[in-house]
Amino acid sequence: MSKRVLLAAPRGYCAGVDRAVISVERALDLYGAPVYVRKQIVHNKHVVATLESRGAIFVEETNEVPEGATVVFSAHGVSPQVHIDAASRNLKTIDATCPLVTKVHHEARRFASEDIEILLIGHEGHEEVEGTAGEAVGKVQLVDGLDHIKDIVVKDENRVAWLTQTTLSVDETLATVAALRERFPHIIDPPSDDICYATQNRQVAIKEIAPRADLVLVVGSQNSSNSVRLVEVAKEYGTPEAYLIDFAAEAKVEWLEGVETIGVTSGASVPEILVRDLLEWLAGHGFTDVETVTATEESLLFALPPELRKDLKSAGMPTSTHLA
Repeated sequence: MSKRVLLAAPRGYCAGVDRAVISVERALDLYGAPVYVRKQIVHNKHVVATLESRGAIFVEETNEVPEGATVVFSAHGVSPQVHIDAASRNLKTIDATCPLVTKVHHEARRFASEDIEILLIGHEGHEEVEGTAGEAVGKVQLVDGLDHIKDIVVKDENRVAWLTQTTLSVDETLATVAALRERFPHIIDPPSDDICYATQNRQVAIKEIAPRADLVLVVGSQNSSNSVRLVEVAKEYGTPEAYLIDFAAEAKVEWLEGVETIGVTSGASVPEILVRDLLEWLAGHGFTDVETVTATEESLLFALPPELRKDLKSAGMPTSTHLA
């Protein structure tokens, strides 16, 4: 009997990543190279390298972009100050912020306008956290784990709300919210769940696979929060070993010793070709029986940024995010 692969579905690209990557590709088609991108458009080495090969130039800040040039803002979102800085340099901006991140920005602005302090659950230094905090300067405290919740000081315990980075572990976030609620019994919930649907769905799929797998391989980059979480969730739900790899070439033969069943998934910023490469590598080592484990079906698509759609339409070019 051949050795098995349990292949998670859904996996890989989410609607927000799809939209962001296609935004850069269409901008290159429309305006020509170079097109500048502030930060990594999504957290994946392969995607960034592929776009660079087409003429995208990735920068850390807008002051690295020549005046009057075109710049795309990444899927993780930016603060209002970044928009101001771009305008001061007369940059043509395309905002590829994921609409689900934009929703969190709206919530931050609304709470701040009502003089409600915000406890933002997330990871220090992550671009999404920086963008959200920038929407409510002086009103946001970061909650990065459970340890320092006891030390949080707010002006009015009756006027405090929580928000969250969209790419966290669902279980970890629920535990943090429970601890915040114990510390601040009157804490205000956001109007809807902020954990991204794709993050949740990929975690649900790996939760089903992990107890049945001797090993889980997650395709994704180390700076991809949702990919890192998939490794953690796999271990929490019963797989003895789990590893995060960017490419099939990073997988090690010694990981396969004594292994009969391998779970495979990928983070929300990972193109499917990288998963296919890993499946081919595994097949070469006897793992030829591939069973897809489907947690849910995804059909969501986001429209391209309006400023880009307008220019594409004027040029008679496609404006959809459907990949051919």
